[in-house]
Amino acid sequence: MSTLYEYFYAGGPYFMFPSLLILIVIIILVVKGFLNLRKEDPKTLPLISSIGLFALIWGVFGQLLGLFQAFDYIQISGDVPATVLAGGLKVSMISTIFGVIIFLISRLGIISLTWFKNKQQ
Repeated sequence: MSTLYEYFYAGGPYFMFPSLLILIVIIILVVKGFLNLRKEDPKTLPLISSIGLFALIWGVFGQLLGLFQAFDYIQISGDVPATVLAGGLKVSMISTIFGVIIFLISRLGIISLTWFKNKQQ
């Protein structure tokens, strides 16, 4: 569990904390969708979809900014060993991976809600 905590902070608090909040919102919306299966709510599925896509783009944006900053440091320092470069690339991908996970959770929620709604009809 401590490894996940370390990855969370290594991904950068400016991107990981909002991503975590987005994940919580998506989970709440999916649970709300399951609780209201019998009611017609045309807004929930598109909202989950949009927020999930935003999480994906937010993660990619975090990676791009991390890479930009890393390339600045490489330019300043000059010669960088390949192991240091690989470590920096790995850290830059943390926010993107988290964004993809959130996107997949939102997609699974949408698929599940759609399937259960169609099954009830």
